Amino acid sequence: MRIGELARRTGVSERSLRYYGQQGLLAAERTAGGHREYTEAAVDRVIRIQELYAAGLCSDKIAQLLPCMRDGDGGPSAAASPKLVEELTAERARIDRMIADLRRSRDTLDEVIEAARG
Repeated sequence: MRIGELARRTGVSERSLRYYGQQGLLAAERTAGGHREYTEAAVDRVIRIQELYAAGLCSDKIAQLLPCMRDGDGGPSAAASPKLVEELTAERARIDRMIADLRRSRDTLDEVIEAARG
């Protein structure tokens, strides 16, 4: 499929898809006319990339992680290294801290809302 169809099917802009290619996150073949051609698996890959960005990972970390994940279901492949596991554990701890901070903020807002209703 061409880039426009991949963008339509994933809800990701063509510009972002080109960026993913530049960062080594998404592969495409080139036609004789120079157009990008993506396989069907690219849809799952783009969705996975979006999930990882939403989790707060940067493109370098995503590039390290993608070979360790299956595109279809996001499950692990056999390619994870101990160093990557260590780095991802640190990322997970960072996300846990962010969640805790957000919960505290929500609790404070709940208290203010309740007091204002009061």
